[in-house]
Amino acid sequence: MPSETYHLSFESEDPDLQENILAKGTVLEKRYEIVKILGLGGMGSVYLATDLRFKGIDRFCAIKEMTIQSPDPAFRKLAIDKFRNEANTLAKLNHPSIVDIYDFFMEENRVYLVMEYIEGIDLEEVVTALPEGEYLPEAQILNWGIQLCDILTFLHDSKTPIVYRDLKPPNIILRAGGTDTLVLVDFGIAKSFQEGQKGTMMGTEGYSPPEQYKGEASPQGDVYALGATLHHLLTRRDPKLEPPFSFHEAPPRQLNPQVSEVAEQAIMKSLNYNVAERYQSAAEMKTALQAALEGKPGASQGTQMLSTSMLRSQSPAHGQQQMPQPQMPPMQQPMYHPMQYPMQQPGYGPMPQPMYPPAQPYPQQMPDMHAPNLVKSQSDVVPVWSFKCEDEVRSSPAVGNGMVYVGVYDNNLYAVDAKMGKFRWKYPTEGGIASSPHVYRDKVLIGSEDRVIYAISGINGNLIWKCQTEGKIRSSVNVEFDHAFFGSDDGRLYAANAQTGRVVWRFESGGPIQSTPLVDDEIVYVGCEDGHLYALDLRTGKMKWKFRTNRGVISSPTIFQDLVLFGSKDRTFHALDKRTGWSIWKHTTGDPIYSSPSVQDGIVYFGSVDTYLYALDAATGRVQWRYKAGFPIISRPAVSEEAVFFGTTNGEVISVYIKNGQRRWLFQSDGPVPSSPVLGESVIYIGSNDHHLYALPM
Repeated sequence: MPSETYHLSFESEDPDLQENILAKGTVLEKRYEIVKILGLGGMGSVYLATDLRFKGIDRFCAIKEMTIQSPDPAFRKLAIDKFRNEANTLAKLNHPSIVDIYDFFMEENRVYLVMEYIEGIDLEEVVTALPEGEYLPEAQILNWGIQLCDILTFLHDSKTPIVYRDLKPPNIILRAGGTDTLVLVDFGIAKSFQEGQKGTMMGTEGYSPPEQYKGEASPQGDVYALGATLHHLLTRRDPKLEPPFSFHEAPPRQLNPQVSEVAEQAIMKSLNYNVAERYQSAAEMKTALQAALEGKPGASQGTQMLSTSMLRSQSPAHGQQQMPQPQMPPMQQPMYHPMQYPMQQPGYGPMPQPMYPPAQPYPQQMPDMHAPNLVKSQSDVVPVWSFKCEDEVRSSPAVGNGMVYVGVYDNNLYAVDAKMGKFRWKYPTEGGIASSPHVYRDKVLIGSEDRVIYAISGINGNLIWKCQTEGKIRSSVNVEFDHAFFGSDDGRLYAANAQTGRVVWRFESGGPIQSTPLVDDEIVYVGCEDGHLYALDLRTGKMKWKFRTNRGVISSPTIFQDLVLFGSKDRTFHALDKRTGWSIWKHTTGDPIYSSPSVQDGIVYFGSVDTYLYALDAATGRVQWRYKAGFPIISRPAVSEEAVFFGTTNGEVISVYIKNGQRRWLFQSDGPVPSSPVLGESVIYIGSNDHHLYALPM
């Protein structure tokens, strides 16, 4: 679901290491002096500042920044309007538990919102910091719930009713100083409520109610989100990591026996799937929570003890921690092992054993990749040019800056002139390269089996930065929002700053990740050898959902409308709802699927080890046609307006007509072709295990 910023959780808070941020001491509007950065996102930052108009004292404020880099005037206007909406929404509100708005202004290509600085920590941090096996006191959580009901009632009963739409623990700040009072922040997607009005799908999966996925926002939706928040605080069960709308399968008392029956009943009523069966107002829910709170001895003392022990009232100018943070190993925050949160998808039985097959060298694990005798076919076309390397080309090429870049198993990244095929430069790594290069601005990013991701100048081949992992890298890099996403055989998916290579988060799966991650609408999708497709929060790396197949997933996913499409070694091509992970349709092939899909004009194309290239209706899974190549297809198809291009393990590069799957031409190389073709100007570029990079006529 869309949001105007992408807040990535950085493992280092040293502002000198962070990119594109305002320096300490910068003065905005001749009034606000930057003290330090509080958070950094893909479209801006949040700063702590002091108001210079108050002489002799430190009057702190928080400044939320949005940087607009797009040259598109329509996009710029939309972004500014959304940001101004948050300012206008807050400016109309006057409540002690809603952050105050002070100012709104623009400077060059940046927009700023000046707000009250709330000293404290959010409720997600509170619950995360608890020792393993311990829970927050029920009385305290009920007290927080009652406060939140009061805030929601104020919003819903305003002269122009406001639906918050994104209630969750990270958006609720517990004030420092032992007051045990809450403040609601981040009104970026709050909207005025009109009965029957529909809008876009916004919110956070796990906390958002079912109807909000259809664009329907109402006060009852905020009630649902409050119930999900209280459930999380009581049970420590993060709903983002669970199947959607599955609260009925895990009542609080099943997870935390200390929860009272009356509290459980109050929360479960708010979480009813049907709107009509929930509390119809926050005021009604408050009555139920108050009834649950009655008769609990020592509630106030317990609350005070927890607050004062976890929070300290200190000046934010000194940058001191407000609360002890959970101890985690370096470079491992957040880290979620998928087996801690088993998710049973409908129609799937137990995972075959072994559950996590050991990693094997790529592409020897692919079928028939090193057949000693190729059955050669007669070529129909002659290469425009070919470039000979020192070893097998298992990588797929990338085009940019007038050059073709390709990784080779002789340990080198090569840059070749795109028109003539002439050598320009090469960069040596310390391991074979099966990962495909990614061109990002003036850089080429590539992974190596030496366990390192390299950023190389696309112009001269000089090293810009490198990022070390703990396993061989066969996954290719994908860059979105100035961050590089890639997997490793160490079982982790990494998000790193694309300018510096500094890791901002990493997610730990149950097996090697050789699939290339896909980014769409705040979610990162990636397949894993542990038999899952994962959907992760772009900003934090936390798991939103996972889908279990019956074998490993090397195929890289793609998106069509609301579907995420990918193949699996379980011989099945899957189409899932991209928001929930539920299966929409699937198509079974005769053998495992390693090929990644490509979509054009509503048709999805992919190959299979069963030797067929498939063309399916992307919305329904119906077969449009299939082409029998006669040999396994590992290559990802490339699609033009007229044709589909792909390679086979027999060394063939084949072009078929997009309309009917009939062969247009065939080129025979002298080695298997796991490489995927890339379209250029009137040519396609593709590598072969015969040590050559080819430019073939389209």
